[in-house]
Amino acid sequence: MLKVLIPTLMLIPTIWLVPAKWLWPSTLAHALLIAVASVSWFKNLSETGWTFLNSYMATDPLSTPLLALTCWLLPLMILASQNHTALEPINRQRLYVTLLVSLQVFLILAFSATEVIMFYVMFEATLIPTLFLITRWGNQAERLNAGTYFLFYTLAGSLPLLVALLLLQSSTGTLSLLVLQFCNPLQLTSFADKLWWAGCLLAFLVKMPLYGVHLWLPKAHVEAPIAGSMILAAILLKLGGYGMMRILSVLEPLTNELSYPFIIFALWGVIMTGLICLRQTDLKSLIAYSSVGHMGLVVGGILIQTPWGFTGALILMIAHGLTSSALFCLANTNYERTHSRTMILARGLQVALPLMATWWFFTSLANLALPPLPNLMGELMIITSLFNWSWWSLIFTGVGTLITASYSLYMFIMTQRGPLPVHIVALEPSHSREHLLLFLHLLPLILLIFKPQLIFGWAS
Repeated sequence: MLKVLIPTLMLIPTIWLVPAKWLWPSTLAHALLIAVASVSWFKNLSETGWTFLNSYMATDPLSTPLLALTCWLLPLMILASQNHTALEPINRQRLYVTLLVSLQVFLILAFSATEVIMFYVMFEATLIPTLFLITRWGNQAERLNAGTYFLFYTLAGSLPLLVALLLLQSSTGTLSLLVLQFCNPLQLTSFADKLWWAGCLLAFLVKMPLYGVHLWLPKAHVEAPIAGSMILAAILLKLGGYGMMRILSVLEPLTNELSYPFIIFALWGVIMTGLICLRQTDLKSLIAYSSVGHMGLVVGGILIQTPWGFTGALILMIAHGLTSSALFCLANTNYERTHSRTMILARGLQVALPLMATWWFFTSLANLALPPLPNLMGELMIITSLFNWSWWSLIFTGVGTLITASYSLYMFIMTQRGPLPVHIVALEPSHSREHLLLFLHLLPLILLIFKPQLIFGWAS
């Protein structure tokens, strides 16, 4: 664990001490080395249970893929932000990269925590750098409003979780994930126990976000700078799914009865957000709403508590993290050239940037879950497990899949096809930095086709 955590912490003094011209190259090289080192966590996945164990931090087949994704994303965020912050004073650039590194530290500690309270503290700590990123480096004046939404939705959702965890501590005597799974099942019968169950899950459902408590997400995504959007879509949403998977083993007998409304909300959300996507004019808003739809499938897969559901949810979380992050990078390349996120003002870009259109094509296909990508594996496993649970769910998932394909193609056609608008006269050519960035997003997706057991979680 420490061979990744200590270099990540040492990035912070590096950022502040390195000469200005070396800030971006040195942090990028350092972050890439950390990302490569994090792949070594995969080596013990043949064993069940925990590895790299000490009293505070450990990895297991559920947290390892998410940890590797976290470490992989930092160099990509540094690559993506270089142009966006180039005109700022050097100290602001240093602060920006420091916030990204601190986010990575909090996320590594959250995903590898063996104590639930440590997970909770790190879960909340990720709010602070993200809030700074949105409110200080966002593009529009709306960013303060988006930051308020983000903060209060998440805080209001997670306060009941803190109370629920303290109650759990007083009833079982421990909050260690290593011990909790072996505790005697709790006798949960009263109305207060049902409120406790809701308190445990509410924070994670807001963070996912479940349809109905999702309004902070499109606002935060649209106003955040590119690195903020990438980390929100790729990892911060996954904290909710990871927390739900961890906590559900404790809530065992109650979930069977109480999860019905949440599954219905999640599946209804898949259809509703898909329809919202078909009506979007704002490119980043469309990608943000598509994240809500994909996370709805993940919530459904987790709450029915079957091995296939859990596995599908984990696969889809990893695949969606890479895909939606790549989509935000593409939206950002458009924004840096046209200074508008409105799709109708920047159409037909295939004529001007043909190689960029290829990346758009691949990423749109990944978003609509084209075989043999992991996105399809995850969705199929979740849809199959939901169908085994209740065949009615096939109506929701089937229509949702159809709409997902429609809005992915709509997004591709709106941005890339058709004549180039007259007002676009001088476009900057695409840079090798941007091609490298998108290649590094899609490379793990393609490699996971050949070794999917890395992200199969407990079911492999």
